[in-house]
Amino acid sequence: MNMNDLAGHPRWNELKARIPLLSAALRIESLKGGLTNSNYKLETDGHHFVLRMGNGSANLLGIDRFREASNSKLANLSGVAPEVIRSLPGEEVMIIKWIEGKTLHSEDLQAGSGMLSRIADAIRRLHAGKPFEGRFNFTTLRRSYLKKVKEAGYFIPDQYLEMEPLVIKLEHLINDDPELMVPCHNDLLAENFMDDGSKIWIIDYEYSGQNEASFDIGNLAGESLLNDKAITELCDAYWNEHRPEKIARALAWSMISRYGWVMWASIQDAISPIAFDFKSWGMEKWSSVHTDIQGDRYREVISMLKKHR
Repeated sequence: MNMNDLAGHPRWNELKARIPLLSAALRIESLKGGLTNSNYKLETDGHHFVLRMGNGSANLLGIDRFREASNSKLANLSGVAPEVIRSLPGEEVMIIKWIEGKTLHSEDLQAGSGMLSRIADAIRRLHAGKPFEGRFNFTTLRRSYLKKVKEAGYFIPDQYLEMEPLVIKLEHLINDDPELMVPCHNDLLAENFMDDGSKIWIIDYEYSGQNEASFDIGNLAGESLLNDKAITELCDAYWNEHRPEKIARALAWSMISRYGWVMWASIQDAISPIAFDFKSWGMEKWSSVHTDIQGDRYREVISMLKKHR
């Protein structure tokens, strides 16, 4: 992109005055992706960085930019996240070191070839790091999203509200028998992994906080629409053994998270300035989880969770 395009941003001159690195940029390139930020690649004299700028929707989406900045630095200490060069959380601005690698997509996780084992290793290293600031409770966040959507009159799919008691039943079974809390990413879609050829990196810590490991695993499985074989492979690789109760727990979180993120999409569809079809994205989530909750998958997971309580 032309640097003058970003120079027209209302905060650009202020940010340049506070962050000398921006004044040293020789080239600025707009990056694709990013559903809650505008992202840019900065090139200085021999170095590259990523500039992330929020769009003011953080509070509505339950994002704490101060927690994001702190936990991004802690994740870097674990060796799985890029270095944070500068952060202004009050202004929703962060600059991180550029990673030269391939951004992954769901197809990469579905293809086999040992990728899920490498992904599991990266997640395990993140979870073994220093505790993150804050607690991430998806049940609380899910209910908050739904409350905001109802109050504002945003889009809710047919039968969505009728399905909530079934999701609440899953949440109760999960919450009555919790795992230990570890530093979790809590938004592990495939695009938040990067492969530099020898190492898997994990980026974007907007929803990070202490949570149970199975949420990260189950949420990733749901986001990437992994089949049963792939979910088993991912769980076995993460836990270093075959544990059916952990697979059931991941499957439960997969359903709960897909159900909850539908309301995230509804909010984004109504408020986001980013050119993205959030409603279609949410309806894809709804279609997949609606099928699971109404079918044998739900009953099997309930039975397994009860068996291992």
